[in-house]
Amino acid sequence: MRIRYKSRDEIRLMREASLVVAEILDALCEAVAPGMSTWDLDQIARSEIKRTGVKSAFLGYYDYPAVVCTSINEVVVHGIPRKDVVMEGGDLISIDFGVFKHGFCGDSARTVSVGPLEGLSGERQQLIEVTRDALQLGIEQCRPGKRLEDIGHAVQSHVEDNGFSVVRSFVGHGIGRAMHEEPAVPNHGSANRGKRLKSGLVIAVEPMVNAGTHEVQVLEDKWTAVTKDRRNSAHFEHTIAITDDGPWVLSRPSSSPGEPGRDR
Repeated sequence: MRIRYKSRDEIRLMREASLVVAEILDALCEAVAPGMSTWDLDQIARSEIKRTGVKSAFLGYYDYPAVVCTSINEVVVHGIPRKDVVMEGGDLISIDFGVFKHGFCGDSARTVSVGPLEGLSGERQQLIEVTRDALQLGIEQCRPGKRLEDIGHAVQSHVEDNGFSVVRSFVGHGIGRAMHEEPAVPNHGSANRGKRLKSGLVIAVEPMVNAGTHEVQVLEDKWTAVTKDRRNSAHFEHTIAITDDGPWVLSRPSSSPGEPGRDR
């Protein structure tokens, strides 16, 4: 399958979809609280999708049954919202969400604390920080002339320098009229290797970082992926357009072309 490069107008439409994703993710992260179920988060997301008039990118995708992925502690990605999965103070939760607007997809993910950040263990606090910073370092490689593995190399180097590991079983991806397009965007690699990045490429960079081994296991529901050693995991993701001016983080409201900003 070939890579589909986007025009400036198409990127602007993707920006609109991605800003809706950011807005709804804000609402979901603000709603996270001890005693709330992950099913409750899915209901909030469904209400917000209806309010904003967009289409879920997740619901029905290979029969996925929800509009959001909710992954707690040792769950790496693709946790299915359930009424009997109730968040507790001190948990980590990764919320992954995507929508279509104007026929284009936006996709983003964040990991937050359940309750005050100070209530997390030291390892969990560090895991959030390292994963978020690894994504930023990957974003800074999203420039014309760089190579695809420069992104993964930046992510992997930062993660491993801090004593954690990057998941290899799941990767980032191209994005556009489909949620998953070419190319695959691994979170590991060697500098100055892989396909040359060009203006017009739009990708989702999404480091998944584990406290222990990088190995994962998919549970019987065929969606929920957990760390093989059941240690904690964190996940951040942004949709990024590569432009002549530099990276444009479409799912970060404060970002403009060449000024990717930071999440804090």
